[in-house]
Amino acid sequence: MQDKSSRPYHHGDLRRVVIETAQDMLREEKGWQFTLREVARRAGVSHAAPYKHFPEKSALLAELAALGFDQLRSEIAGALERPLRSARAEFIAAAKAYIHFGTTNPSLYRLMFSGDVDKTAHAKLEEASAGAFAELLAILERGQVGEAFKKQPVHGQAAAAWALVHGLTMLAIDGQLLPQKVGAKPIDAALTSMLEGLET
Repeated sequence: MQDKSSRPYHHGDLRRVVIETAQDMLREEKGWQFTLREVARRAGVSHAAPYKHFPEKSALLAELAALGFDQLRSEIAGALERPLRSARAEFIAAAKAYIHFGTTNPSLYRLMFSGDVDKTAHAKLEEASAGAFAELLAILERGQVGEAFKKQPVHGQAAAAWALVHGLTMLAIDGQLLPQKVGAKPIDAALTSMLEGLET
């Protein structure tokens, strides 16, 4: 019987197959403790095949995280496609899209912000992360131009808003937004409090 580890890969699009397999494993295992060898075995390719595109596991994890940020940006942009009549409505729609993405993709979301992935070492990941953050900046800038939000340094406003939404997302993922602690609608209440600080 031929050893699977010596089997040559036979996929026409090896990179895509490796990424999709790793994405499946990330969802199923609720973490990224898998090895490239395990990804190769699951994908049905030789254990050396993934290294043709990802020289080390961290490169594959960075790719997964970059795709996550691209998806996050897309979902935020999608939430803003329908006509929204105010800066407040835009902010709430984007924040809820962000939180929904994180809570429906918890393992991917954790990976995106994990210390196991070095954004500075992977240009594509750094670019994707900045792209998602740019959606938030644009909402705040439009709000300032329309005089709905206070004219303050927009990056400071963005840092505060991101900290709140990221924190809410992590608390929701960890099941910590309990009614007895934070009330029946903690996300709505927190966003309202944030907006009261932003609005003129």
